[in-house]
Amino acid sequence: MASIFGHGFVAYTIAKVVDSTSHRLLVGLAIGSAMLPDIDVLAFSFGIDYHDPLGHRGFTHSILFAIIWSCILAFIFGKSRKLMFAVVLFLSTISHGLLDAMTTGGEGVGFLIPLDHSRYFFPLRPIKVSPIGIENFFSEWGVKVILSELQFIILPCIIVLVVLYVFKKLNFKK
Repeated sequence: MASIFGHGFVAYTIAKVVDSTSHRLLVGLAIGSAMLPDIDVLAFSFGIDYHDPLGHRGFTHSILFAIIWSCILAFIFGKSRKLMFAVVLFLSTISHGLLDAMTTGGEGVGFLIPLDHSRYFFPLRPIKVSPIGIENFFSEWGVKVILSELQFIILPCIIVLVVLYVFKKLNFKK
């Protein structure tokens, strides 16, 4: 998996790109939604195997989960902007699995669970897989993860945000 920092930064970027006026509530929900799929690591505590549909990188990383989760949150919090909330939250939630499918480790992502239990990776996998557990993150491995995320997640997001900012400034001057 990518780290929670990488997942959160992508969600922040998505919220700002899709809805540049997005308020703190939407941004916060987007960041939380991008981190939520890794709640499935709790499955290990219950003896659920990694490859089980409810195991790590299983159902909570699927397209169906992202749809259900984003619709629930949009219905509860979206008020008059339900569609905008649903789009931002869906993209933020599904971005988790997309990033994980670009990592160097794990057993793939169950994008199509429950229809298909296969696990998938993308052909290009430049992001170092993050260790599970806080204690392992503060190690040489964790430093390598952060460096790869700076290169392949954070820097591209910053470029997108700067371009968005410049574009908004140029549009407002017209």
